[in-house]
Amino acid sequence: MLKDLIRKNRSYRRFDNNCKISKETLLELIDLARLSPSSANLQPLKYKLIYTTEECAKVFPFLSWAGYLPEWQGPQQAERPTAYIIIKREIEGSRNYAVDAGIACQSILLGATEKGLGGCIFGAVQREKLHTALAMNDEHEIVYVIALGKPVEEVIIEDVKNGDIKYWRDENNKHHVPKRKLADIIEE
Repeated sequence: MLKDLIRKNRSYRRFDNNCKISKETLLELIDLARLSPSSANLQPLKYKLIYTTEECAKVFPFLSWAGYLPEWQGPQQAERPTAYIIIKREIEGSRNYAVDAGIACQSILLGATEKGLGGCIFGAVQREKLHTALAMNDEHEIVYVIALGKPVEEVIIEDVKNGDIKYWRDENNKHHVPKRKLADIIEE
């Protein structure tokens, strides 16, 4: 059921570093993005697949891992992602690319969830430094980075309390994500 898949699709930030993701799996996930809607059918997005240990190590330092957990600098080596998908846009001729990129991210992550994987979308990226580190094409710019892997953390969805929407970790390192109630977001 789609609702169950969406509930399982969380922003995971810790992974089993021994569970590698193949190029073929990444291509399957990109194909879901390719088949997704695109504003004016312009299809301005391009994807860079990162799946080797060496390439993953190049991406990691350019991501901000958890804005609401400032003391946490990201996962330890054994819990780092084993793949990334870098979503780029054509600099010339692309409009509404942010909408397309959001749809693509959701399609990719739902596909990953269906395969027992998980991920996290990063908008907080040191784009120019990552672009240089990976010697990327100058005709494209980075929009988002998706970290992927086999999740090793538990993410708990709970109701917002006292208006506080900030995610947090408990003493057992379980990740809690407050969500507004349905009645609180409906305007009649």
